[in-house]
Amino acid sequence: MFGRWFKGKSNARPGSVSPGLAVYAVGDIHGRLDLLEDLLRCIREDAGRHTGDTERVLIFLGDYIDRGPASRGVVDRLLEGPLDGFTTIRLMGNHEEALLSFLDSISDGLDWLTFGGLETLLSYGVPLRTLPNTGQQVSELRQALAEAVPKAHLDFFRRCVFRHSIGDYVFVHAGVRPGVALEKQTTSDLMWIRDDFLRVRVPLPGRVVVHGHTIVDLPQDRTHRINLDTGAFISGRLSCLALRGEERRFISTLDG
Repeated sequence: MFGRWFKGKSNARPGSVSPGLAVYAVGDIHGRLDLLEDLLRCIREDAGRHTGDTERVLIFLGDYIDRGPASRGVVDRLLEGPLDGFTTIRLMGNHEEALLSFLDSISDGLDWLTFGGLETLLSYGVPLRTLPNTGQQVSELRQALAEAVPKAHLDFFRRCVFRHSIGDYVFVHAGVRPGVALEKQTTSDLMWIRDDFLRVRVPLPGRVVVHGHTIVDLPQDRTHRINLDTGAFISGRLSCLALRGEERRFISTLDG
């Protein structure tokens, strides 16, 4: 499917990246391989119109899996190296963390299964008729998933980073703990925080925080934070932020 694509107007706001550098940050994919392909095509076309770029970076904000129908396909596609000529950065999302916690026997996986894990099981060919309700059933399901997930995929998940900084921008999955220095942020907050982060006007003074995790209808620019989670798995809109110098633009796919 070839999605239409939406481009937000240009904005000169607080925050900049180095001259010649182009940064594209992609929000939560959640198993929508079709939209990922559409958005990569749009990014490739957009980059082709900027011949002055000397360096290009592609950042994924996490939550590659769960909820949508093609989690395995998304990981396969990202492992290929999404776009030639781009340095790729992949962040850890709370959904990847939940899957790893289940596989590592840190959790029983029941919460994960109810907020998207069932779809991921199916994408890896692990059928599940009912939620496991005994320790043995949990162990059997964990073993079945461990056997179904390729080692390359596990390595992909485990190598995801928790934050990345470029210029005045900080890229994380969920947000940051207000009042805490960047280097002292916990990985739990970076992957899971919501209300305490969203209600603060300037969550990290002097920096612009780019995040996903909390669904909004359209990409959201709150000056000192930018939200790129537009609920791709249900809305058909997978969104990207494009940065050059002090310019910010949005590119989004739309079903139709």
